[in-house]
Amino acid sequence: MIGVGRSTAVRTRRLLAVAAAGLLLAGCGDDGYEPAGPFRPLPEGQPPQVGPPSSQAPVPGEPAEPGAEEEGGDPNVVATGLSVPTGLALLPDGSAVVGERDTGRLLQVFPDRSPARELMTLPGVDTAGDGGLLGLAISPTYPEDGLLYAYVSTATDNRVVRFPIGGTPNPVLTGIPRGEVHNGGGLVFDAEGHLLVGTGDTGNPALSTDPASLAGKVLRVDVFGRAVGAGGPVFSSGHRDVTAVCTAGDQGTYAADASREGPDELDRLTEGGDHGPGGIPPLVEIPVGEDGLGGCAAAGSGVFLGALDGRRVHAVALDENGAVTGEPEEFLGDEYGRLRTVVLDPQGALWITTSNRDGIGTPAADDDKVLRIQPPSAAGGSPL
Repeated sequence: MIGVGRSTAVRTRRLLAVAAAGLLLAGCGDDGYEPAGPFRPLPEGQPPQVGPPSSQAPVPGEPAEPGAEEEGGDPNVVATGLSVPTGLALLPDGSAVVGERDTGRLLQVFPDRSPARELMTLPGVDTAGDGGLLGLAISPTYPEDGLLYAYVSTATDNRVVRFPIGGTPNPVLTGIPRGEVHNGGGLVFDAEGHLLVGTGDTGNPALSTDPASLAGKVLRVDVFGRAVGAGGPVFSSGHRDVTAVCTAGDQGTYAADASREGPDELDRLTEGGDHGPGGIPPLVEIPVGEDGLGGCAAAGSGVFLGALDGRRVHAVALDENGAVTGEPEEFLGDEYGRLRTVVLDPQGALWITTSNRDGIGTPAADDDKVLRIQPPSAAGGSPL
C-alpha cells in the first residue's frame, strides 16, 4: 500500500474537488433516460470482417444479459451483465458507448441506470493473448459525422478503424505489430482534434526504440490516419504497453504504461520524448501488486488510473506545471474487483469498467459492470 500523509490527503482532496463538479444521477426515472444531446446511429449496411474469427478467451461462467442494477441497488452501478468491457467513450447526449474486449460487441450505457442497449458487433476481432477490442473514442466532430473510432486486434496486426453505429468499419491506421502480450490499445483525441494511439511492444522491448516500428509508441495522426507534422506518426517512444492515453488540456497528455515484469508507469508525454531506459523518467511508478494499469482519465489538477491487479483506482495530484504533488491515493480498493477503463465526464463523475470475466478475476453473477461514481475526498472517505 502506498503511504499517504496529511498534506497529501489535502492535495488530493483539492484534486478531487476540481474533478467532482457535479452529482451522481441517481435511480431510474419512470420514463427512462432522456438524452442531453444528439445520438446518431447511421446504419450503412453490414460491417465487413476486420480479421478472421476470434479464438475466444476463456471466461469463467457466462455473463448475465446486459442490464442495470434493480431499483434500490448500488447507485454506482449503471450497467451489469457485460463481458470484459474495455473501451468506453462518452457521447454528447450524456450516455456512453462501451465495447467488450472478447466479443467486439458495442452497447449504449445510460447514467440513470436504464437497461443497456446493444448497438452492433465488430466481427473478426481476434482475442488471442491480451488482444481484442481495446479502445474506443468518438470523433471530434461526432454531432456532424456520427463516427466512432476503435482500436482492435486482428490475427495479423493491431489497427484503428472508424465507423458509424451499425455501419461499415473502415481502416484508419493498420500494421501496428501484434503479439501474444503488450498489444496496447490506448485511444483518445487531443484538444487539436488529433488522434493519439497507444501501442505495445508485443513483448519485444527493442521495437519500442525502433523508429521504423509502430510498436511501443504513442502515435499521433489525423482523423484519416495521416501523420501530423513532418516527423511521421510517432509522438513518443520507448513504451512497454500503452493501455490508455488521456489529456488535460494545457496541463498535458499522459499515458498509462503497463509491464509484466516490473512496476507500471504514468508518463507525461512530450513530442519526440523517449520513455525507454535512460530516457524521460515516469511521473509515478505503481508497485507490482497495485498495478495492472488499464485506464487513464485526466482533470486539470490530476490523473485517475484504473488498476486491474491492484483492484482500485489511483488518484495522482498534479500542480499547475503538471508535476506530481505527494503520493498517489487510492479508492474503490477491492470493492468491485479488477478495474480497467476510467473516463471523466463533464459532471466530474468517473465512468469505470470492471474486468472480472477476463479469465483472471473472480466474477460475481452480475459481472462485468460499468460504474459511474463521484470520486471521494480521499481514499476511504466520503464523497464530496
